[in-house]
Parts: sequence; structure tokens; C-alpha cells
Amino acid sequence: MESNPGGPPPLQFDTAVPSIAPSGTFTAQGVTCTACRRAITNEYFDVNGQSVCEGCRTNLAQLTQTPRSWGLFAKAGVFGVVAAILGAILYYAVIAITDFEIGIVAIAIGYMVGWAIRKATANRGGRRYQVLALVLTYWAVGLAYTPLTFQQFADEDKKEQAQKATDTAAPAPAEPPDEATAMNIPLVLAILVGFSLALPVLVVFGSLPGGVLSALIIGIGMRQAWHMTAVAPLQISGPYRVAAAAPPAAV
Repeated sequence: MESNPGGPPPLQFDTAVPSIAPSGTFTAQGVTCTACRRAITNEYFDVNGQSVCEGCRTNLAQLTQTPRSWGLFAKAGVFGVVAAILGAILYYAVIAITDFEIGIVAIAIGYMVGWAIRKATANRGGRRYQVLALVLTYWAVGLAYTPLTFQQFADEDKKEQAQKATDTAAPAPAEPPDEATAMNIPLVLAILVGFSLALPVLVVFGSLPGGVLSALIIGIGMRQAWHMTAVAPLQISGPYRVAAAAPPAAV
């Protein structure tokens, strides 16, 4: 079985057991289920080229069904948010240290988000989880840009303050903050989340033509998360009969 690092994890079988051809004209003897390692004496199924019993076939078939529980979706969201925040910290650290956007870090963010969501759903995926992973990966990149943008605003403000200080003999005294205009924490968080969601688009279009590279890097990370949270690819056929063992030869 070929590996697929960019998509959902394939089924892991330690050994391959001969199975019948798709035409069904050949039956095997002494078949062992590659999932539970039990001997199969009656019927077996072919799953991605491996022979499994009926019970394991049913369990494996569930991997192709998207979980409908909203509680599980909320759990996947929590796991994904934590992974996105950690990925944003990693991305910010790399940009702050190297002053470059490295594509492999965006892939790492997509992998972290995709892995966290699949961990929450017991390796099951589906379209709703793909969209969740896509949004969280995009948000993680915007979250990484946020402190860099605030730092840039602070540097520009310092330059303006320094310019005003040189233009006037005595700087005007600072006005005391108005407590009535102080924003509450939920409003500040909402503004921060909205700003971080808009920031990747602003960075891309605000730095053209160099922003094309940033868009490509973001797209690579989102693609990684999308593939990792897809439904596990399974090809199931059967059932097939197990042939009876040949009688011992006469002496």
C-alpha cells in the first residue's frame, strides 16, 4: 500500500495476506484477518487489497462516514484552535528571527491543525472538518502576522512622536485616559480575531507583487490541512468465500 503523507492516514496493516482477484473466480485457503489477526473460515472482504473479516470490515467502513455529532465537532474545534495558536507562535518566531516567510512552516501549521482535528475525531474526517481545518490554518497565519503588524504600528508611532518633539519646543502634556471609553475584554478579543482574519488578505494585497509568495505559502498550509482531514480512502469489495482445505494425500 502506498503512503500518502499529504492526505488522511492510510490503513496500517503489518502483513499482507493473499486475497482473491476482483473477478471472484479464485478462493483463498487459510485466510487471516490483517486487522484483528483472527483466522477466517467462512467469508472475508477485501479492503484496500487486504483481507479482513466481516466485523473489521464494518469498523473500517465507519472511517468513510463523517461524524455528525456536534459535540465531537466542538471537541475538534477546541483541539484545532489550540494547534492553530501553537502554529501561529511557531510561525511568528520564525519570521521574527529570520525575517523571512518559510513555506515549510506553513505546511507545519496545516499538519498541526489537521493532526489535532483527526486526534479529536479518532482519525475520522469529512467536509465539515476540512472546512474547519482550512479556516483555522488561515487564522493561524493571520494570528502570526498580528504582533508583527502591531510592532510596525508602534515603530511608526514612535517616529511620529519623535518628529513632533523636534518640531515643538515643549511637548504637550499627555491627556489622562477616559475610563468611560475603555473597551471591555470580549470586545477587544472580537476585534483582535476579526483583525487577524483580515490580516492575511491585507498583507498579500498590501505587498504586491511580493505578496503572491505569501499567498502561495498560505495556500500550501491550507491544502495540507484540507487533505489531512479528508475521509480515509477505502476500497471495499466482497464478501468472498474461503475455500476448504485440501484433504491430506493418501499414503
